[in-house]
Amino acid sequence: MSPPAVPVPPDLARRYSRSSAGRAWLASLPGLISSRMERWELTLDLEPGALPRSGHGGLVVPVLAGDVPAVLKVAYPHDEALVERHALALWNGRGAVRLLASDAGTCSMLLERLDAGKSLQTEPMGVAAEVWGGLVRQLSLVPGSEPQWREFEHIAARAEQWSDDLPAEWEQLGRPFPRWLLEAALEVCQTRGAVGRRSGSDVLVNTDFHFLNILARLGPSENHQRPAYAAIDPQPMIGEAEFGVAPVLWNRISELPAADPGAGLRARCRDFSRAAGLDEETARQWSLAREVDNALHYASKPGHEGDLARSLWVASTLAGRTLDGLPAPHALPEPGQAGGDSFPS
Repeated sequence: MSPPAVPVPPDLARRYSRSSAGRAWLASLPGLISSRMERWELTLDLEPGALPRSGHGGLVVPVLAGDVPAVLKVAYPHDEALVERHALALWNGRGAVRLLASDAGTCSMLLERLDAGKSLQTEPMGVAAEVWGGLVRQLSLVPGSEPQWREFEHIAARAEQWSDDLPAEWEQLGRPFPRWLLEAALEVCQTRGAVGRRSGSDVLVNTDFHFLNILARLGPSENHQRPAYAAIDPQPMIGEAEFGVAPVLWNRISELPAADPGAGLRARCRDFSRAAGLDEETARQWSLAREVDNALHYASKPGHEGDLARSLWVASTLAGRTLDGLPAPHALPEPGQAGGDSFPS
């Protein structure tokens, strides 16, 4: 007997209906899901009429593996999705969602089920820093001999690429922000990239480690005050762990102190860095460069003026010279709220 059909969320259908490759993937989804359900002997655990969860790159279907709650994640084939399973295999459930099975051909994974209704987004910032820092310490594995390590891009190589690409994009887009901010990012790429090439402190870095990508585990908590949390949807690279601080700076900006949000942003960089045992100055530098790269991405996408303003505010504030003419930080949209498909989460 074939497993019941799983509905495709409308947002996901709209996103991938815009290209022939996306439409082909959408058409293949029922067969992909059915084949994985049968191969891994899964039972659909979705309420009648309910939709599975979806993100930018795929959908997540609640299932039972025997009597164990799990989720089937099927992603659109892209670079980030192809390396996610390698990082999860290396972490083996320590600080991240546990990988139960995977199939590279269909870009599918069977994962431990977490509490999708409880993320670090709702925790007070002090608690969030403590939890986030503890997870970073767990996730920062030193490269070993396992074959998965060959699959990850090096952060220093990304910085080298940015050194060439950022100036060209800045010119092509009509110089959308002052040259000094571009040069501040390029200085980071040149100095940190070179240091990263020479460094003996490379670790596995989750470069998309923000509040909504940290969910509570099911079952009893490790202590009675808060649940145990785990990372989801990693974007893994190898290099300096400080590269991973940026997403907690460009999210929850509305919670920065109204009296001096710039000082609040720098304090958040310090607090999260210290919670993870990282160097706050290195984190500041990498976050600046990442937000300049984000700003250029948004400048190329109509309808993302709010996202562009947010990236410019964060980047220039971290550089010590907040740009004039930007909206007040508390008026800036959260990632994904400005319309269209947001780039960083």
